[in-house]
Amino acid sequence: MMTLLLLKLPYFTVVVLTLLGLAAMVFKKNLIKILMGLSLMESAVNLFLVATGYRMGGVAPIFTNAPSPHMTLPTVQALTLTSIVIGVATSAMMLSFAMVIYKKYGTVDSQKVKKLKG
Repeated sequence: MMTLLLLKLPYFTVVVLTLLGLAAMVFKKNLIKILMGLSLMESAVNLFLVATGYRMGGVAPIFTNAPSPHMTLPTVQALTLTSIVIGVATSAMMLSFAMVIYKKYGTVDSQKVKKLKG
């Protein structure tokens, strides 16, 4: 029973991180906090990918003489690495946008920026 519960824990954590990230993106007005919510959601996706590729008793797929025929899925690990790289680039670009908005408008409050626009 406890083993089954521990196997479901990553999926529960994915749901919690996704909901926290979504709540931050929807309810916060500060652009930096919105970006933090986006980062939380990216982390949730990465955790979901890693949890999906897990196999009980599996070994890393880098061994040539593996002691067990059961290996973890290398495709999921490659997708996670790609997702991390894309997430870093996206976060850097969004933070630079936030800096430009702050320099131009003097605020990072999304409601005030909308009012100042037009």
